[in-house]
Amino acid sequence: MPDRGGGPSGPRIRVGRPSRRVRTLLMTLGVLAVLGMAFTMFAGFWTDWLWYRSVKYSSVFTTTLWTKIGLFFVFGLLMALAVGFNIWLAHRLRPPLSAMSMEQQNLDRYRMSIAPYKKWLLLGITALVGLIAGASASGQWRTWLMWVNGVSFGEKDPQFQLDVSFYAFDLPWYRFLLGFGFAAAILSVIAAALTHYLYGGLRVTSPGARATAAATGHLSVLIGVFVALKAVAYWLDRYGLAVKSSDFRATDNWTGLRYVDANAYLPAKTILFCIAVICALLFFATLWRRTWQLPVIGFGLMVLSAILIGGLYPAIVQKFQVQPNEQAKEAPYVEKNLEATRKAYGIDGTKVTDYTGTSTTEDKTKLRDDVDATASIRIMDPNIVSPTFQQLQQIRNYYAFPTNLDVDRYAKDGKDQDTVIGLREINLAGIPKKNWINNHFRYTHGYGVVAAEGTSADAQGRPNFTESDLPSEGQLGTYEQRVYYGEKTTTYSIVGGPQKEIDYSDDNGEKTTSYKGDSGVNLSNPVNRAAYAVAFGEPQILYSGAIGDGSRILYNRTPKERVEAVAPWLTIDGDAYPAVVDGRIQWIVDAYTTTNGYPYSSRTTLGDTTADSLTATNDNRAVVAQQNQVNYIRNSVKATVDAYTGEVKLFQWDTKDPVLKTWMKAFPDTVEPKSDISKSLMDHLRYPQDLFKVQRELLTRYHVKDATTFLSGSEVWQVPDDPTNRSGNAVPPYYLSMKMPDQQAQAFSLTTTFTPNGRDNLSAFMAVDAEAGTSDYGKIRILKLPTNTTVNGPKQVQSQFNSQEDIAESIRLLRGGDSEVEYGNLLTVPLDGGLLYVEPVYVRGGGLKYPLLRKVLVTYGGQTAFENTLDEALNKVFGAEGATPEPPDEGDTPPPPTSENPTVQQALEDAQKAFDAGQEALKENDWEAYGRAQKDLEEALQRAEDAQAAGGGAGGGEGKPDAEPSGSPSPKPSS
Repeated sequence: MPDRGGGPSGPRIRVGRPSRRVRTLLMTLGVLAVLGMAFTMFAGFWTDWLWYRSVKYSSVFTTTLWTKIGLFFVFGLLMALAVGFNIWLAHRLRPPLSAMSMEQQNLDRYRMSIAPYKKWLLLGITALVGLIAGASASGQWRTWLMWVNGVSFGEKDPQFQLDVSFYAFDLPWYRFLLGFGFAAAILSVIAAALTHYLYGGLRVTSPGARATAAATGHLSVLIGVFVALKAVAYWLDRYGLAVKSSDFRATDNWTGLRYVDANAYLPAKTILFCIAVICALLFFATLWRRTWQLPVIGFGLMVLSAILIGGLYPAIVQKFQVQPNEQAKEAPYVEKNLEATRKAYGIDGTKVTDYTGTSTTEDKTKLRDDVDATASIRIMDPNIVSPTFQQLQQIRNYYAFPTNLDVDRYAKDGKDQDTVIGLREINLAGIPKKNWINNHFRYTHGYGVVAAEGTSADAQGRPNFTESDLPSEGQLGTYEQRVYYGEKTTTYSIVGGPQKEIDYSDDNGEKTTSYKGDSGVNLSNPVNRAAYAVAFGEPQILYSGAIGDGSRILYNRTPKERVEAVAPWLTIDGDAYPAVVDGRIQWIVDAYTTTNGYPYSSRTTLGDTTADSLTATNDNRAVVAQQNQVNYIRNSVKATVDAYTGEVKLFQWDTKDPVLKTWMKAFPDTVEPKSDISKSLMDHLRYPQDLFKVQRELLTRYHVKDATTFLSGSEVWQVPDDPTNRSGNAVPPYYLSMKMPDQQAQAFSLTTTFTPNGRDNLSAFMAVDAEAGTSDYGKIRILKLPTNTTVNGPKQVQSQFNSQEDIAESIRLLRGGDSEVEYGNLLTVPLDGGLLYVEPVYVRGGGLKYPLLRKVLVTYGGQTAFENTLDEALNKVFGAEGATPEPPDEGDTPPPPTSENPTVQQALEDAQKAFDAGQEALKENDWEAYGRAQKDLEEALQRAEDAQAAGGGAGGGEGKPDAEPSGSPSPKPSS
């Protein structure tokens, strides 16, 4: 039927055409603009392809690319066909010419204006919706790959008895398809209704029927499709109850069915499904009945049922059945949540043991030797001593160490020793002269490992370096020391060409080198150079003479970036750490597989649970996946990045993880088997901190196994704030070689403490065996303290340290002048039923702006020591050396002061003089004089303590008061 309409045309206005030269210029500019945009897009694609090919993970790029392209075209085409077909059908079903009403006369203008462009308009609309739908669908490539490659978990949910893989892999894809169907149905209804209205099939003000029979049938079928999809949604919602979030507890992001879900929502969804199916059939029936009456009644019934059955009925059940007896009603469902959550986070094997918190041995001197057997106490805090490494081992300004160093294990005399380690990385902020050549061609890499014993310091409080100097020398032997890839290496470098690189400097001047690795992308190809010039916005790459044969561009150089790029389906730990393995520096990166579709398991936000006082104050210790909510996590992959070649290797660590198996099917040959991990690499693998932080957060509530205790909330713990700084964030977990009460020997462990919710005393101590390759690796042990007694927690111990007068006075002296006191990690060690706390104290003083270990705080069983070394502090606490009897009982006559016993005031004055002398020695870098001053300071402080114990304080007038503050246990006096 030809289009109706017409009308007078107005006078034509002639507009002068531009000249041929102008048209040619405009056409040329247009072509150049299009070519420029096309090459910019090509440059991004081409450089990505070249990078993936250079790291030998091109299959990841191609699999991801083809999956995105496939989803884009399939779903874009489906959406375009759905909308386009319904527009075409509505146009074809338009009514014949009829009496012209005012409404139709007004519409005629629009019909006439679009008549010459109908085909183009149809193509434009369908292309637009197709592009939008395709782009949205391409973002679901992970969902598609997990659905098509999903493997079984071998575990069934307790409600529907479906494998967990249905919720983790299948349900997300079905929800996407359902959402796509809803979008297609809604857009088709809108497009068809507008077309019918434009061509008279629907009338608003015209006399007669409001809709033609053809329009009624067409729109009814489309609405019927929408209602049918709603029926499918109701059916899927039944299974969605097993993974839906709820606010059952303010502290828990609960998933899974509760009483009201199982007894109200579940039957309601089934009833609503049936009603929606009937309603959809009524809409389809309009093809024959040609009336809206029954479908409208059915649709109204469905809406009313959704309100009453799906909303009001569950609220009544919750109000009148659950709330009056919540514990009894919810207990069976809480038990399912407890079991699922513990299993999903890998904490189901946690061993909880009662622990008294107080020592059972009366003679504490017997425990002194047990301390050394129980723990290798680390007094070098890797989060404090980085400036010390920087000052003593930076060597050149264009090198730098990370803000937080790492703790590893290296053998010394056949025995593993906790070691603080860092790499001397390139620091472009410190190069003598900044320009493009220096920044990207000459200063390209760091040099060498610096390591120190974790359990000792030298006489001046400096680290005892086991690997130092430039080039580095020490216990690590011979290895490739150049660091082209590191945590601080964030810019690109062009190496291997005619421009020589600065290797390192020594007394004989600068040494140069040229990169010999095969990493990076070759720039000898002019197309590659042009692509990188565009991609990096640096035109000099295209024409610089510093680039020639053999030139290679290195980028994406941090270990985290490289692993994320080659395995975009992994969640990366926030802290990569270096290790010397088989003559190479390897960055070790822990990676996780996660899902938020594990039925009944509570969800957690990774960014919140992995944050602590270190992530809040330091830039190189990142939180994991800031907004990601998950309810299942596994440390399934251990990755390595070679610091020289940038080579990335992914090793399967958790051989049972179904999520990893799914991704290994999707990306075959990208993950190497666990058996390929060498013994030398295994020696340096460890339990990851971020997984431990997630688990400890869950264990604050899920350490209990019975629903009654969980619901009462009486056993809820919290992770204490870090007492050593004022960040207000959680205390970080600490690596420490130690043994728990049920262990026979020390094991490299990751430890933390818990306090009761809202209180500061200790609730529990937690440790996980972090020694990879051992049978106990990953075993979590919790020592649970009694609730009827009070054992000091970290904050209380720190407060006790600060409140004891002799310690406070010593710290005041250490802070003299412009010195700063920094508290190191407060380590907790279970010992003979009690808890030993150890904290190193560092001082930045005088002209030195880096911390040196000055004192060690130790407390155990109410005895506290503040000494120059760990051994001295332990000896004093346990009375192993120089011990004195307890103070005389009340009524005994104290020994009279003697002439050899100076007053407290005099001793403190001598201490101040010794401290001032030490500061002057520091300014002059006179270490011999500094050592003498430190010895004098120690002797003066000891005399002050002796004088107080002997009653000398009374003679000093303004000396230290005789009594300690109330509530603070006094240290055992020495003779």
